[in-house]
Amino acid sequence: MERQRIMKILHYLADRLVNLKIVGAENVQDGTPYVVATSHISRLDLPFLMLSTHRQDVIGIVAKEYEKAPFFGWFLNQLGVIWISRGEYDLEAFREATNRLKMGWIVGIAPEGTRSKTRQLLKGKPGASLLAIRNQVQVIPAAVLGTAEVIQSVLRLKKAQVEVRFGKPFMLPQASDEGTDKTRLQEATDEIMCRIALLLPEDRRGFYANHPRLLELQAEQNQL
Repeated sequence: MERQRIMKILHYLADRLVNLKIVGAENVQDGTPYVVATSHISRLDLPFLMLSTHRQDVIGIVAKEYEKAPFFGWFLNQLGVIWISRGEYDLEAFREATNRLKMGWIVGIAPEGTRSKTRQLLKGKPGASLLAIRNQVQVIPAAVLGTAEVIQSVLRLKKAQVEVRFGKPFMLPQASDEGTDKTRLQEATDEIMCRIALLLPEDRRGFYANHPRLLELQAEQNQL
């Protein structure tokens, strides 16, 4: 009940303070579990991702260091996020995310593992690809634009401009019986990150700006 109340408050505030544009909402289907892998430039990215779909069964994975942050930690606890210890393999967080996926939920994660202070896409970490491969669920790449300017815009009594872009869902190659080796995980992570990069403006693609897989995806897109 508390989560529903918080979401209503979020919708109320967003309607009055932000012009929210959603691109690719049709890619998020009802009743299907997904790993949503997103770019990350602001603490507000997760709330806006949650506001950008009509589905209520969305949960995010957030670094545990924010759990005790004034107000923000309380707010995220009300949303029921999955807290994860940054910089290590957090088995408990992985199990909780897996349980949500088995229940048909959407699990949101930022593969970069931290906010990009330069707003350039950072090198991705394997958590998102491992979660998707082990649970055999589709990945939806996502990009959130404009969240870093929300507070400044509100303080100037102007509506902030935020855009959330969802790419098409796709499957990563599944693990063999022997498990998932580092090479396969790296390839899967690069696939996710390049699909996120494709949704971003060219000057925001950072580490993946000239990645061969991104160039392939661009060529495929141009042929459509």
